[in-house]
Formats: sequence, C-alpha cells, structure tokens
Amino acid sequence: MKEVLYQRIATVLTEQIKNGTLKTGDKMPSLRTLHKEYGVSMNTAIQAYLELEANGLIVSRPQSGYYVNYKPSNLSVPSVSKPANQAKSESVEALISKVYSTLSYNDVTRLSLGVPENELLPIAKLNKELVNAMRNLKGSGTEYEEIQGNRKLRRDIARLTYTWNGNLNEDDIVTTAGAMNAISFGLMALTQKGDTIAVESPVYFGILQLAKSLGLNVIELPTHPVTGIEPDALKKILPQIKVCMLVSNFNNPLGSCMPDEHKKEVVKMLSERGIPLIEDDLYGDVYFGNSRPKPCKVFDEEGLVLWSGSVSKTLAPGYRVGWLAPGKFKDKIVHQKLIHTVSSTTITQEAIANFLEKGRCENHLRKLRTELHANSLQFARAVAEYFPDGTKISRPQGGFMLWVELDKRIDATELYDRAIRQKISIAPGRMFSLQNQFNNCMRLSYGQRWSEQIDDKLKQLGRIAKGLI
Repeated sequence: MKEVLYQRIATVLTEQIKNGTLKTGDKMPSLRTLHKEYGVSMNTAIQAYLELEANGLIVSRPQSGYYVNYKPSNLSVPSVSKPANQAKSESVEALISKVYSTLSYNDVTRLSLGVPENELLPIAKLNKELVNAMRNLKGSGTEYEEIQGNRKLRRDIARLTYTWNGNLNEDDIVTTAGAMNAISFGLMALTQKGDTIAVESPVYFGILQLAKSLGLNVIELPTHPVTGIEPDALKKILPQIKVCMLVSNFNNPLGSCMPDEHKKEVVKMLSERGIPLIEDDLYGDVYFGNSRPKPCKVFDEEGLVLWSGSVSKTLAPGYRVGWLAPGKFKDKIVHQKLIHTVSSTTITQEAIANFLEKGRCENHLRKLRTELHANSLQFARAVAEYFPDGTKISRPQGGFMLWVELDKRIDATELYDRAIRQKISIAPGRMFSLQNQFNNCMRLSYGQRWSEQIDDKLKQLGRIAKGLI
C-alpha cells in the first residue's frame, strides 16, 4: 500500500512539473512539507522524491533540497565544432570591443558578463578581511610581496588541491593577477613568436587575443559540447604545436567537461612528445554534481602541466588574485613574473588568504553552486519556451555559461545589435573563435540571481531572435 502511495504522490508531482506548475529550476517543497500536505510518513515522502530523481525530473543539492530538473524534449545539444585543421586568423577585435563597451551601463541586463553578479559574492565578509589585512600586514600592505606570492595564500591553495588528489605544496604555487595573467606568463615562458598552440573551439576570446598579441599561430580543435576536445584530433596535430592550452572543466563558453579518461589520454600523448599543457581550471570549483572534477594536473607525472586558477569566478573578480602551479617550468614563470609585475597585490592576496583560512570558502561555494545550478535550469526552461524552434543549448554541469546554437539564418551579431537597443547584452558566438564560425551562436551567462526581470528579458530576446528568421 505504501508503494502505491509514494508512486501516487510522484505521479501528481510529475504532472505539475510537466505542465509547468513547477518550473525547471524551482525548488521543490521540502520533505517535511510533503509529509504534512499529503499526511504521509517522512519515509514515503523520501521514496516519492527518489522516484522523481530516478526519472530525471528533480535533482538534490546537498544542504539545500530538491530542484526541478525537467528538460523539455525539444532541446538538443549544440553541434560538435568543426574548425579548419590549420592555423587561421580573422579579426574580431571590433566585435569584442563593441560588446564590452556596454558592460558598465547600469540599465543593461548583462547576459554577456562572464562573472557572477555582486549579490552572489560574500562582499561583506571580504570587506572585513581587507580591513584585517591592512591592520596585520607590515606597512598596512604597502610593501612588496615576495616574488612567488603570499606564503599563506599559497599554502591555502595547496591545501585545497588535496580535495582532487593534487597534493601540491606551497612551493609549487606562484600567485598571479588572475588566471589570464597566469596563462600569459605560461605562454610567454614557453613560446616564441611564430610558434603554434592548440586550443578548444569555441574558447574564451581572451585566450585567443592573447595568443595573437604574442604572435602565435592558433589551431582550434573540434570540441564536443559535453566532453570537450576530441583526443584523436589533438593527436593528429601534435607535430605542429609547441604548447596545448585547455579549459578542461566547464569550458567557457561551451560548458564542456572532459571525462577523466580523456584527460589522462591527453596528458599521456603530450608527455610522450614533451609538449607542455597550460590548463585553465578557474571553473572547476563551480560544479553541480557530487564532487569536483579532477583537472589534467592529477595525471601529470612529468611536470609538464601548468595548472592555473583564480578567485575571479567565485569570490572577487576585481581583486585579481590567481595562481599557477607550473611544474618543471617554475623558474621560468617566476622570472616572467619578476620582469612583468615584480609583485602581486599584497592586500588582496592577504584578504583572500584570510578568507580561505577561516573555512568560509566551502560554505560560500556550496551556496553559489546551488544558486547557479538552479539558474542554469531556469535559463534552459526559458530558452526552450521563448526561442525559435530548433534552438540547441548546452547542458553545463558546472560554471555559469550557456552556449546557444540558433537557426542558421540568424546572425548572432545582428541579434546583439537589436538586443542592445532593448538594453539586453549577449556575447555573439563569433567572438570565441579566430575562424569564421559560430555566427549563429551566442553565450549567455546565468551568473545573476534569477528574477521575473531576467525571465522577461529572455522572452524579449527570444522574440527578437524569431524576428530574424
């Protein structure tokens, strides 16, 4: 009888989910509420939710509850990218400048912005740590930091690597002014003008623009929206490249995450040829599953993986606190830091170190992950409901980027031009490649608190997209 009862409750909730009464991303009633409303035992309430979870209709979030996870059947994932298998370059600087020139406008809904909004960050707690840093540092933080970076911060970062079996120590870490600064040091230390590097496609435009500024050739690799680069495609171009550069966990903008077996295979094939891998892992801590995905660094036995990260996507974008574990290239990286920056910013490093040391970070990250996951589901639901038929979206299991592939008749740059007139900013897909591709794609950021206003803006964006067909 009890089995029939929990199935009956699950059937009622299933209907509410599928008819939209409970929308994707909504928090489900608590188990205690279910227990009271249906007059059933807590065990029966749990069985009903386990039934919904087994059917893929809800997901559980530790210490938060259950959320609707219904994915309408009319949404498929974007296509695997097919860039040309050679170094090509077409200018997109004007487009990038146009998109980012509007980000300081307070009246614009910034769906293009690649960082969490202030409401999702622990600003009050960080303010206290800034004050403490000025009180406790010599000269109130006006002195240069040692060249390798704040020792306490490096120790905290090394300690966090034990959660994914990194087992690094403070001497393995060099602090930087954010992840892009770390990547810059890596490319400057390991390449010369005219060398060729391999990257994902699409990939964060900052990496592409940095490579161009250093005079490097870029080969873009076919990339699956779920599993990342195709290892066989990388294998074919190994003789041509000096360095490989990957965002292995929750790639920006695609949201892909390489499976462990692919990471291990990539590290092995690069090691056999002595090719360094610069790994940008700044999204790894923003995972939606039960555990953090491992970076490629875990499989590095030769010291050829330069693992980078930062707090720009989780705590404080403007603090510019990042790091690099450069393996066997540590001396070269320290030299690059010495000649380009002399020292990291003393006060912000100390403030972040204090925040990490007091154990506040994991509690904040847990809340951030819960909210971002719920946001991703809300965005997916809104795109399915408001955008043209045939629209495809990524299925990110972490980060806060949604990759949207539109009808081929839609030019995302024109979509941007029309949307910005309605105070909506998006990131056209063309920004994320040096080749002429992704013209009908865009990146949307769900790194802001979900609201009726966001829902209205996505509805408006969908209407504009339909008008371009």
